[in-house]
Amino acid sequence: MKKLTAAFLACATSLLVGCGQSDDPAPQAAAPAAPQKIVVGLDDNFPPMGFRDENNQLVGFDIDMAREAAKRMGIEVEFKPIDWSAKEAELNGKRVDALWNGLTITEERKKNIAFTAPYMANHQIILVAQASPVKAKADLAGLVVGAQDGSSAVDAIKKDVPVASSLKQVKLFGDNVTALMDLSAGRLDAVVVDEVVGRYLASKRAGQYRVLDENFGTEDYGVGVRKDDTALLAKLDETLVAMKKDGSAARIAQQWFGADIIK
Repeated sequence: MKKLTAAFLACATSLLVGCGQSDDPAPQAAAPAAPQKIVVGLDDNFPPMGFRDENNQLVGFDIDMAREAAKRMGIEVEFKPIDWSAKEAELNGKRVDALWNGLTITEERKKNIAFTAPYMANHQIILVAQASPVKAKADLAGLVVGAQDGSSAVDAIKKDVPVASSLKQVKLFGDNVTALMDLSAGRLDAVVVDEVVGRYLASKRAGQYRVLDENFGTEDYGVGVRKDDTALLAKLDETLVAMKKDGSAARIAQQWFGADIIK
């Protein structure tokens, strides 16, 4: 009898404890907070988005945009030059916290990177030497075309299958500046490059290059962060919207491009 009573009491106690636990809401995990500092990864030879000036200081449109955003967010920002072809590994390996350097939003990249809303539209243009006989994409058949390794220019060329299959070679470079040097030296017949970069570089070498009327399509630039950095992504989106609304993003664009090209 005593054994039965003890067993009954133990079972009843267990049920009461269980009922008491089910009445209380499960504890909610704290929402992740935005960091107090971010390290921005960039290609430091990608003018006018991010590059080194005559004093070896990092300057550029995206540098100014990131600094303004960080100031508004109340966080510190550090700029870290990286191998742009390894940008996703740098980001997801937590060696940098954001990719902010003319980063094109693509479906392939979305698999590994979370993007802000687009802040600028861009085209993949074709630069040739001023005296080149090339007038259109069809004229590139059998020729050597240069592009930056790991850039969306490479993807844009591949997507245009008829043109891509007609090329003799797509030669890859660590940066666009080097590719244009090879174009000037006659080792390339054309370079495919982001419009904002290509037109800026061409303007610095007046009379050397010509931009074809045809291009390899339109794309959007966004800031890339790790997929689990939801708080940072939300804060960046909020800040970029505010910068567009109050005209500060347009002001930065005017300084670098002479026009408001903010999307």
